[in-house]
Amino acid sequence: MRFSIWLGTQQSWEDLLGSAEHAERSGWGGIWVMDHFMPSEEPITAPRLEAWTTIAGVAACVDRVRVGVLVTGNTYRHPAVLAKMAATVDHISEGRLVLGLGAGWQLNEHESYGLEFPSVSERLARLEEACQVIRLLHSHERSNFEGSFYKLVDAPCEPKPVQRPLPLLLGGSGEKVTLGIVARYADEWNCWGLPELIAHKSEVLERHCLEIGRDPATIRRSAQALILMSEDDEQLRRWRSESSPMPRVIGRPAEIAETMERYRAIGLDEFVVSDHTMGRDTNERRDNMDRFLDEVVFVFQHPSGA
Repeated sequence: MRFSIWLGTQQSWEDLLGSAEHAERSGWGGIWVMDHFMPSEEPITAPRLEAWTTIAGVAACVDRVRVGVLVTGNTYRHPAVLAKMAATVDHISEGRLVLGLGAGWQLNEHESYGLEFPSVSERLARLEEACQVIRLLHSHERSNFEGSFYKLVDAPCEPKPVQRPLPLLLGGSGEKVTLGIVARYADEWNCWGLPELIAHKSEVLERHCLEIGRDPATIRRSAQALILMSEDDEQLRRWRSESSPMPRVIGRPAEIAETMERYRAIGLDEFVVSDHTMGRDTNERRDNMDRFLDEVVFVFQHPSGA
């Protein structure tokens, strides 16, 4: 199972790039950034780097790990433009990009920037068409498409991505529609959740795959939950007493390693660690990134202590 780091775009470019280079040197398997133009709640004036220009810069400066946006909001960019952007970043990275895509959800961004925010059903329908548009452009010399939301007329996309096909990761957990789209189009799937939830959603995804005759094993699975790690009993008690809308893995390093083993046991291919809970400043975040590798991943990979 691969471990990747998800770097928050609320930090400066210098700090983010330094953490990306540190992640590559220290052994992380991938680097992700989020696609948001502003926070979802106050203070909304906090700085945010733009995701795709950021990951292009990261791709040019690190030369080993996979890179990607987790995940691109489909409502923010026309999928034909996104297809061109992704092909370009795949060349910059020499074939290490994963194109992460989702339906989009953050209302205040759409309102502030004058972006259309359709109903959930329409956003999912747009996501499905976007998958078709991107696949066409990345695989055909010229593409034509007439959908309900997007249209291509003899459209080129050159150069094609280095990877053929360029991996398409879809994020989401909706059991009726979203996971059906994942089954039809995705090379990889990502979802927030603890092992029990991911196991359940994986079973739903597998049913969608079987309905269309696709081998579920052809879709890689990744997940994330916030990591809260400490050796301090009082700190752990406070974290566990707090309510949170986000899934969290709380405990000492050995306990977190046990949870990582539960993820592996359900067939997860990649666990993504957000740096959001890794520290209050750059140095603390990097120290905790190292600690996670040394005290969690090492134990996870060497359960006998060898």
